Amino acid sequence: MDDIPHPPPAESAVAGTVGAAMLLIFDGKGGVVRKEPTEHKPAVPARGFIVVSGKSKEPAFKVWLKGELGSFNADLLTVPSTRSRCIVLDDRAMVVMRVARPGAEPDDIGRQLMTLWIEKGRVIISSELNIPEFLGITHWEQSHHAPVSPADLVARLGLRAADRLEPLIEMLGDKLDDIEESLIVQHTTKAQARLSHLRRTLISFRRLVWPQRDMLNTLEIEDLSFFSTRDRLRLREASARAARIGDELQAMSERAVLVHEQIIDARAEQMNKTMLILAAVTVVFMPLTLLTGALGMNVAGIPFSDNPHAFWSVCVGLLMISLGIVWWMRGKRWL
Repeated sequence: MDDIPHPPPAESAVAGTVGAAMLLIFDGKGGVVRKEPTEHKPAVPARGFIVVSGKSKEPAFKVWLKGELGSFNADLLTVPSTRSRCIVLDDRAMVVMRVARPGAEPDDIGRQLMTLWIEKGRVIISSELNIPEFLGITHWEQSHHAPVSPADLVARLGLRAADRLEPLIEMLGDKLDDIEESLIVQHTTKAQARLSHLRRTLISFRRLVWPQRDMLNTLEIEDLSFFSTRDRLRLREASARAARIGDELQAMSERAVLVHEQIIDARAEQMNKTMLILAAVTVVFMPLTLLTGALGMNVAGIPFSDNPHAFWSVCVGLLMISLGIVWWMRGKRWL
């Protein structure tokens, strides 16, 4: 029985950061220190803030969240969401972001959820992401260029999320280029299937990017007391980056529509050529059918019925008529 793990006591969870996976202390001047979670509440620097991060599915972290924020707010941070959004509660905000997994393919971007609780002097991150790798903590520790405020941290997270999307969008652009090149050699059947798949992928990307932009815009305009003018400028920069990606996706979607119209035009042109050939064949054989039908009537008086060379003479005549019709249609530029 003694080997069974027990959750940390409520008073310890409330007092410190027991149950969290990582504790970061930002001094507000570009410096950051990584510490192990303790039972004692960490001191917040005068100009800085702290970041407490944990796995959203970890039971110990859920216990800490409930003791720190209450059951309702804790559930908001740990329940999966389908869209990026921003919710303001008094002088605090909850931000939901969706991030593409590293190394993901455009066809399956593998979105991951990251939820942030933002208040004066503290940010709580609940996610299954590798937060140290995503934030680039090691680089911040060496360069002394870490975020100086909670809003600055959110803005940088938005920019990093955009950084993961941009290579995937370039790959989508390359795929669209390949489809356009395939149209040059008239591979319309394969191009149609590939274009349909690409358009579905673009829709999925737009569902990821546009809510992210709206979330950053909402956080920027909200009247949070601990947001400075610089913070709002940083959030506006991250929002503009998401908007540029959204505009690029929109332009790519419009380009895909034009490629779709090209495919339709190519198919229509191919169908017109086919119908033209069938019409030409009909025009050529219609008089031949009339003549052969007349000569094939089983009645008396058929010309050349007793001539042994009549069959070949008629065949030569039909051939001359066919060539004459073809020559006439080419002269009319119908062929």
